[in-house]
Amino acid sequence: MENRGIEDMFDFRRFPKDALVLLLLLIYFPVGICLMLIRIFVGVHVFLVSCALPESFIRRFIVRIMCSVLGMHVRTKNPRSRDKNTKLYICNHVTEFDHNIINLLTPCHTPQLEGSTGFVCWARGFMEIHSASGQGAIGDTLQRYCSTEGTSPLLLFPEEETTNGRAGLLKFSSWPFSLTDSIQPVALRVTRPLIALSTPDSSWMKELLWTFFAPCTVYHVSWLPTVSRQDGESTQEFANKVQELLAGELSLVSTKITKADKAEHIKRTKRHTVPQASTSARPASIGLGFMVQSLGTDDHRIAKMAQQVKDVLPHVPLNVIAKDLAETNCVDTTITNLLESKEEGPMEATGTSTFGSSMNNSYSSVPAPTIKPAAKCFGRYPVDRHLSLQERKEALYNFARRRYIEKHGLDQEDSH
Repeated sequence: MENRGIEDMFDFRRFPKDALVLLLLLIYFPVGICLMLIRIFVGVHVFLVSCALPESFIRRFIVRIMCSVLGMHVRTKNPRSRDKNTKLYICNHVTEFDHNIINLLTPCHTPQLEGSTGFVCWARGFMEIHSASGQGAIGDTLQRYCSTEGTSPLLLFPEEETTNGRAGLLKFSSWPFSLTDSIQPVALRVTRPLIALSTPDSSWMKELLWTFFAPCTVYHVSWLPTVSRQDGESTQEFANKVQELLAGELSLVSTKITKADKAEHIKRTKRHTVPQASTSARPASIGLGFMVQSLGTDDHRIAKMAQQVKDVLPHVPLNVIAKDLAETNCVDTTITNLLESKEEGPMEATGTSTFGSSMNNSYSSVPAPTIKPAAKCFGRYPVDRHLSLQERKEALYNFARRRYIEKHGLDQEDSH
């Protein structure tokens, strides 16, 4: 197995990077929208026909023709190699609708191991099983299903996640190969012009709409000869052997990348994507913009409130304001708390060191506040200590009021 780069295994962009292809996509866009609307209408009828007709060759033929109208074309290779006695098909995973495509060629069932249940599971063509007991119980249920006579074969995707189908195969999980000793590999290659087949953060409904939007999506299905497990061969060795066979048929490489590696890579990519603020913004606006981007949508209101407090108390850092607003959820209460804080002196020093030159230039015309120093000694009585606190609070209120009046060009009489 080769360690292929994980970035090559998936398409993280829906639209192409090539300028010429992007121009063609822009020209095609109105046509794609019309096609999508028409195909949605046709797709409803395809669903109704597939529900009304019983499972048979005629039903599969009619639905296959109607799916071609939806832009989903199927081409088969080596159809005579399909073993009618096989109870398990193993296929690589490219799109959310691979099981529907294989089901157009031969009757088979794919269990829904994750995701929605009930009507949505049935409408998507999955076989619903109860997965609350764990993967071991699921394996026992599927093993009993494979050993039952007269049942349709199972179709499983041991990669357990989709890839772009161009670079390599994810590492096969070993549990599907413990269900039976004989399996038939099915190689699937999918092509689509203009846009990517799938993106990691897209749902199956979005992928269906993009399928209707695209000019066409061609599924190439190739049936490989049946493979049996040798004596003394473990399930993981059996899985690796089948993975190598499929990779060779598709001219891809076998990798050790797993479903968990894909999830971790997506999480890490989202974590390191930080939008950059505009360089023409003011320092305070840059700090607020970064805070709004880094916080969730629910905290945008707190960030706006923090800017209001910043207008009144420009010497207080934004992080201190936001921390207090998260507790009070009120602009007036936060202003009062910051004015009454015993750490007013350190905060002024922090604000001055951070925005030193800009504050000196912006407020050079504002007279310095006449704040009386604190008492030289700690008052013996609470009344004395309260008077000292009240004097400092009143001086800070007056200083903040003067700066607000200067900034907004108000008259002294209007502020009262």
